Amino acid sequence: MFDHDHRDTSDDLVLEARRSASPSSTDPRAERPKAPTADAPVGLLERPEQPTVERPGAPPKPEGEEHGGAGQTRKRILRRHPIATIFGLLFLAVVGAGGYLYWDNAAYFESTDDAFIAARQFSIEPHVAGYITAVPVTDNEHVKTGDVIARIDDRDYRAALEQAEAQVAAAQASVRNVDGEMAVQQAQIDANQAQVNQAQANQELARVTWGRDKPLVNQGWATAQQGTIDVQNLKALQAAVENAEATLKLAQRQIETLNAQRATAEANVKQAEAQRDLAQLNLSYTTVVADQPGRVVNLSAAVGEYVSAGTALSIFVPDDIWVTANFKETQLDHMRPGEPATIEIDAYPDRDFRGRVASVEPGSGTAFSLLPAENATGNYVKIVQRVPVKIVMDDPPTDIALGPGMSVDPTVRVDPDPSLYERLKADAEQWRSEP
Repeated sequence: MFDHDHRDTSDDLVLEARRSASPSSTDPRAERPKAPTADAPVGLLERPEQPTVERPGAPPKPEGEEHGGAGQTRKRILRRHPIATIFGLLFLAVVGAGGYLYWDNAAYFESTDDAFIAARQFSIEPHVAGYITAVPVTDNEHVKTGDVIARIDDRDYRAALEQAEAQVAAAQASVRNVDGEMAVQQAQIDANQAQVNQAQANQELARVTWGRDKPLVNQGWATAQQGTIDVQNLKALQAAVENAEATLKLAQRQIETLNAQRATAEANVKQAEAQRDLAQLNLSYTTVVADQPGRVVNLSAAVGEYVSAGTALSIFVPDDIWVTANFKETQLDHMRPGEPATIEIDAYPDRDFRGRVASVEPGSGTAFSLLPAENATGNYVKIVQRVPVKIVMDDPPTDIALGPGMSVDPTVRVDPDPSLYERLKADAEQWRSEP
């Protein structure tokens, strides 16, 4: 800011410059402005140029600025900064080429951040009731197939098993008893059959005797008494045959009864064996084991706790996990099962995991929800739907903990052909590998 004396000095200099630049009124050589003529229009008459007075301290005006314009400005920039201009143009070319490579390479992939790890986790529950005697696992521990998770007091179930085994033994003894009776009865049948055979032989002998004595009696060579004896003997022996046959039939009927008793005894054996197997199964239920490898999560079982059948002891997360990626329906045009995928897990950003598309759900996520959308009612607004896609890992890691609900960013390669960037990269690697 100038002070008062400085402003006065500046004004005096300006006035002096104006007086020296203007023609003197006393100078006879000073040209006076010409009057307008009829040949020249008034607007085209030349006006005397006024000298430009520069204020002291003002920066000098660059040459050529009086002609102004964007073209002159660009030329001036190019003349003053040629190297920066060249580098700027090179930078724009590099950015444009890189943008094209990125756009071309991105067309070969489909990715989404609406994805998470999924698994068929379930609750571990005992099948029988009792007091817990041991819990050999802890929270978040990884177990293998057959590893013990909890033990329940098995004394009652062992006693029940012994009782069932005793019932099986008793039923089997009943079967053997019936078998013995059947053997005895079969011997009786054989004896009765022998009696029938003997009675039939005696009957045949009596018939032959009567057949021989009958002509003699008729001709008087034998007495009538002899004939009567022969006839009565024949009738008696025939009755003996019928009696023996009836006894044989009775013995045979008895064997049928014994067969029915044996069938009942065998049924009792099977029932006792089923009870024994059930008791043995209940005894095995007192040891809660893992049916597949996985992790024990949210463990609530404690030693001394009484649990009933169906009480939740823990949550079990199997090792069989996958990724559920909710892609937009506009991204599924070229997505097919078997296509490779790259999985980035938010919990482990420095590691990449490989996988492949297992299946694409035949419907959007809302179609299988508890309350599906009803687009036929009310005002309809079209919204791009999300479709769940199942992606399985080729080699799930075992050194880190992965569980359901963890966020991932999968990228699926939908075009197997190499992109321009990949071709250039392969050519560069091949060029570096060559001697």
